[in-house]
Amino acid sequence: MSRSAHPAGPRHADVLPEGHYTAPADDLNALDPKVWAHTVGRDADGVVTVGGIAVTQLAEEYGTPAYILDEADFRDRARAWRTAFGTDADVFYAGKAFLSRAVVRWLDEEGLNLDVCSGGELATALAAGMPAERIAFHGNNKSPEEIERAVRAGVGRIVLDSFQEIVRVAHTAESLGKRQRVQIRVTVGVEAHTHEFIATAHEDQKFGIPLADGQAAEAVRRALQLDGLDVIGIHSHIGSQIFDMSGFEVAAHRVVGLLKDVRDEHGVELAEIDLGGGLGIAYTSDDDPREPHEIAKALNEIVTRECEGARLRTPRISVEPGRAIVGPTAFTLYEVGTVKPLEGLRTYVSVDGGMSDNIRTALYDAEYSVALASRTSDAEPMLVRVVGKHCESGDIVVKDAFLPGDLAPGDLIAVPATGAYCRSMASNYNHAMRPPVVAVRDGAARVIVRRETEEDLLRLDVG
Repeated sequence: MSRSAHPAGPRHADVLPEGHYTAPADDLNALDPKVWAHTVGRDADGVVTVGGIAVTQLAEEYGTPAYILDEADFRDRARAWRTAFGTDADVFYAGKAFLSRAVVRWLDEEGLNLDVCSGGELATALAAGMPAERIAFHGNNKSPEEIERAVRAGVGRIVLDSFQEIVRVAHTAESLGKRQRVQIRVTVGVEAHTHEFIATAHEDQKFGIPLADGQAAEAVRRALQLDGLDVIGIHSHIGSQIFDMSGFEVAAHRVVGLLKDVRDEHGVELAEIDLGGGLGIAYTSDDDPREPHEIAKALNEIVTRECEGARLRTPRISVEPGRAIVGPTAFTLYEVGTVKPLEGLRTYVSVDGGMSDNIRTALYDAEYSVALASRTSDAEPMLVRVVGKHCESGDIVVKDAFLPGDLAPGDLIAVPATGAYCRSMASNYNHAMRPPVVAVRDGAARVIVRRETEEDLLRLDVG
């Protein structure tokens, strides 16, 4: 079938089904810079390029699906966060968003610290040479082995998440003859305006120690009494994909109130306050994220104002951007396999990946953009749902978007803003092989995480 021969799905707004979708852009060939990495564009033939390399060339060399990461964009964003907060604050990249040894080296070179939340992430950080004192270790249920490894390595801080963990870390540090720097993670009762599964500061969830009923104050009280711990501050994280700063203002007010109570009771002014991460990025043209310098200014003003009101010295601020750095730097490149129009509804576009390389749509009801990447088209737009090849009806990559009506098998499409959580949460569902991560910079491409193979799958199956 030729590129224009297959029957088309719904196109004009007056025949579109009810639902949530963004109206088609005036030019479907345009690439909104809000949702794409800085070096992404189109060449003279209309092919999407990144770092000066055409996606057709990348697909031919590395196959599809593949995560294509713009290294220059990553470094620019990391540097922007470091510059925005300056030397009087700490920026910890949240490794859970995406972590590899190459990324760790980039972070080290750009002067960022690193936040990890598992033994595997810690192993990756140490293997890549990140100085241990610039690593923070998170997690709501760190194993004794993970705690011991972190303390032995000399990580700069461990974020304590429960009363039991206070005792575990203190005991481990004392048995190793060390005094471990720690922060107490508190839940401040702030409802971030985000999906239920990524809101983390309300009391009814697994993270942290509630500020309500004096539990957080009791946690600080106990930790200050233990010789193995050096309590350096309080940690708060209110959620993810947040655009509204008002939640941080309420969180800072409550955390500073705890700092004041600690000073009044113990005569100790804790030196640090970590406000976490969770700042949103643009997945679609409707999203309007803040720039790092705006976020830094707002957070500094909030904390300074609250501390002045409480007659406290302003503590050193820490933040933990992960998605905000790596999210926009990558896109996922797919090849179209089938195009299935459903009259009066939409056209289903099946690609060679799916929920195994991007679970976020199924898990969080996340929204994405999509573009025809291997060429341009003047065809009328059609409403599509981009779906994967897995045996699940919920295997959706992009719920509703517009693509040219002459889209056909063999075309390449690209889904931007997939740098965060897509590879980190990828799976082998249906025994799919997880895609590679290909870093591109200045006209050169290299694999930083290779594609899985059938041999990899069978090697783990001891039969």
